[in-house]
Amino acid sequence: MKLIIRLLLVTFFFTLSVTSSFAQLGSKGGIHILDPRELDDAHRLLSIPDNDKSAYVTITLALNDLSRVKDWETFFKESKEKKIIPIVRLVSEFDGKSWTIPTRKNIIDQITFLSQFEWPHDEKYIIVFNEPNHKSEFGGKLDPSHYTRILKFTADWAHTEDKNYKVLPAGMDLAAPNGFLTMEAFNYIGQMLQEDKDIFDNIDYWNSHSYPNPGFISSPLRNAQNSLHGFKYELDYLKRNINKDFKVFITETGWLNNAFTSRWLDYYYQYATDHIWSDDRVIAVTPFILRGDPGPFSGFGFIDRHSLPTKQYSAYKKVLKN
Repeated sequence: MKLIIRLLLVTFFFTLSVTSSFAQLGSKGGIHILDPRELDDAHRLLSIPDNDKSAYVTITLALNDLSRVKDWETFFKESKEKKIIPIVRLVSEFDGKSWTIPTRKNIIDQITFLSQFEWPHDEKYIIVFNEPNHKSEFGGKLDPSHYTRILKFTADWAHTEDKNYKVLPAGMDLAAPNGFLTMEAFNYIGQMLQEDKDIFDNIDYWNSHSYPNPGFISSPLRNAQNSLHGFKYELDYLKRNINKDFKVFITETGWLNNAFTSRWLDYYYQYATDHIWSDDRVIAVTPFILRGDPGPFSGFGFIDRHSLPTKQYSAYKKVLKN
């Protein structure tokens, strides 16, 4: 019986992949990296022969990166050569327990640092830190009011730089519950609006972490707040509550690579491309993460610790080639 069900599922997904419109990721395609020196590896994944379209890379800029001028200068120069559009996520510093809450000086220093480089694209995308509905991501606190003030200050400063910065808010963990360590995403966003009802007038695009939860292993057919469709719930919430429409960058998504998901990844990525990420509101999709091994993100990596491609890599590459 299990064999029959498995065969039916394979047939179902194969039919979808063959009969779908084969909506290409095209210039929406991208990847998430943690270091500017990973750009060559990212380009090898994203580049397709005879494709002159650009691709996206989400990259973190931590406070300790500010001394690495040469590495970042090379990153921006080669991004232009390779037709890569950077999305830079601001990161503070890790104190051993959590990411510290950035000061205004930290923010000014990071934007000043970025302003010295020649970016490859007219719009310069920056993300204002990460998942503050986790205590560990925001100084060990669940403090929507404080994050709201940081978002406003960062957006105001970036927009006055006359560099055409486009500001994205931190992506929220859409699977987080209300509790001691985390706050449910829409509860958090709602409290941000209580602090400043016009806070999202300060941003240019929405940012979403739409993972296939629970467990990072769910089918793309699952439609829920904590699924690949999560960005739709966020955009609908914003439309209902502040009457605003946003284009969205999905800067984190992707499956955990294990015995269960590995056999389905080809189909999962194709279905997501054809039926979810093809949404006209989606500008870019940068799955997490190019290199996560060794480390806590090894199960998500597209390249392993031996610099070999994983199943994630081959499945995503096939979609990019379609």
